[in-house]
Amino acid sequence: MATLLMLLLLIAAPAAAGAQEQPATADAQTFAPAPEGLTQELVLKDGTRAYGRVERVGDGVVYFRTAAGAVIEVASAEIAALRKADGEMRNGEFWRADPNTTRLFFAPTGRSLRRGQGYFGLYELLLPFVQFGITDRISFGAGTPLIFGGGSEHPFWITPKAQVVSAPNVSVAVGVMHFLNVPDGSLGIAYTVLTHGSGDSAWTGGVGWGYERGDRGGGAAVGMIGGEHRVGRRVKLVTENYVWGGGGLAMGGVRWLGDRLAADLGMVMPFGEDVTIVFPMVNLVWKFSRD
Repeated sequence: MATLLMLLLLIAAPAAAGAQEQPATADAQTFAPAPEGLTQELVLKDGTRAYGRVERVGDGVVYFRTAAGAVIEVASAEIAALRKADGEMRNGEFWRADPNTTRLFFAPTGRSLRRGQGYFGLYELLLPFVQFGITDRISFGAGTPLIFGGGSEHPFWITPKAQVVSAPNVSVAVGVMHFLNVPDGSLGIAYTVLTHGSGDSAWTGGVGWGYERGDRGGGAAVGMIGGEHRVGRRVKLVTENYVWGGGGLAMGGVRWLGDRLAADLGMVMPFGEDVTIVFPMVNLVWKFSRD
């Protein structure tokens, strides 16, 4: 487990470093006009941010046309960062893209991380997790609980995932969530998921086979249906629901969308049991990228 986590950290560290804002030099030739239709984020050293695109450069000055149509002149030495904005303009406001589109609350969607992208997650504040894009279609992740029961081995899980269909509004992926160092052997779930819609509004359906290896063995089918719908610049509604033989789970809540951080707050209710229990769910996900 220590070796696996070390490898993941070695992979993720350069990407996380590359995700930091790169300081700009005073040489205006390091900047170039951007094509129409591209939205850029301009960050000045005093913290000011503007969205639009570089229209032209010259004489140590960058001419930046904002989304509102105004052209501002900025000395290149005052620019802290200039990068492609991950999102779109709506009615004069910049709506940043959801940094966690490859998952609902826990379940994967059919979308894939691009090569060099990844995220650190903390589910229910007790389950740290990392996933990294090896290619534009294949990613790998691992996690381990902060608190676990007795025993000499620390349990952990791995999550290889491969996208098999990537169309404008349809994505399909297959993968495995496999748990190791659990009592009486190992267990997991192999799944296929389909996502239909945009990054702001979509539904995801999936089927899986939960298996157990060890003394007991066996398996069972699991079905999942979920969805996401953006209702504001920073807020998205999310639901995720499971059904299996004799029971299931219903989840619903909201996601707050930050620049790189997505925070989920929801409720979970098991059904098919004699006693109804509802408990809270809190997830945090921070995305990084080499871009």
